[in-house]
Amino acid sequence: MKKTDKLFSDLVKLTASLRSKNGCPWDKVQTHKSLKPCLVEETYEVLDAIDKKNPRKLLDELGDLLYQILFHAQIASERKRFTINDVLKHSYQKLYRRHPHVFGNKKIKGPKNVIRHWHQQKWQEEEKNTYKSAVANIPKTLPALQKAGKVQRKAAQVGFEWHHENKVLAKVDEELAEVRSAIKKKKPSQINEEIGDLLFAIANLARFMDIEPENALHQTINKFIIRFRKMERLLARQRKDIEKCTLQEMEQAWNTCKTS
Repeated sequence: MKKTDKLFSDLVKLTASLRSKNGCPWDKVQTHKSLKPCLVEETYEVLDAIDKKNPRKLLDELGDLLYQILFHAQIASERKRFTINDVLKHSYQKLYRRHPHVFGNKKIKGPKNVIRHWHQQKWQEEEKNTYKSAVANIPKTLPALQKAGKVQRKAAQVGFEWHHENKVLAKVDEELAEVRSAIKKKKPSQINEEIGDLLFAIANLARFMDIEPENALHQTINKFIIRFRKMERLLARQRKDIEKCTLQEMEQAWNTCKTS
C-alpha cells in the first residue's frame, strides 16, 4: 500500500508541475471545458482496449484516463474549489455508505437487487426532502443510445416498466408501423420523429433483455466493417472496380463473405 501511495503522490506532484509556471505550455492553458474532448477520447480508448482484450493497451489507457482525473482535480485546486484529496474522500465515503450489505448489517441478495438499492439510496440522498424527478441529472452529452438506456432504467426504478417482453416487442412493432405511415405520407419532420421513437423503443427492448444498446450497435458496426472490407478484397481479386459494380454484384460478393 505504501508503494501505491508513493506512486500516486508522485503522479499528483507531476500533474501540478506540468501546470506550474515552468511547466508545459499546453498543460498550463487547459481548462475543465477544453479538456472535455480529451476525457471522452481517453474513455473510449479504454473501452477499445477492453474490447480488444489487450491487457498492455488497457494498462496504458487507464493511465491516460487517470491523468485526466488528476488534471481536472489540479485545475479545481488552483481555483480553490476542491483537491484530489477531496475527490478521494468523497468517493470513499459514498462507496462505503452505499454498500451497507458489505460494510453494515443490511441483507441484499443478487446483483440486480444491489443496483436497485444503489439507485434508491442515490435518489434519496439527492432528494433531501424536496421533489426531484426520477429522470433528473441525465448528462446531456451522453451518446444517444446510452442516454436512452439510462433514462429508461431510471423510469423503470420507480415502476414505469413493462412486465413482459411481449409488451416491449409490441411497442417496437407499433413504432415501426408509425415510421412506415410517416414515410408513406412523405412528411420529413414526422419521419424524423417516428424514427426517433423507434430507436428509443429498440433501446428499451435491449435494456429489458439486459443488453447495452450502445455496445450492441458498436459490435454490429464492427462486424459490418469487417465484412465490407472482405467484400472489397473479393471484388478486387475478381478484378472488379467496386465503384462500377452493380448492386447485384456487390450483394453477391457480400453474401459470399457473410457465409465464409
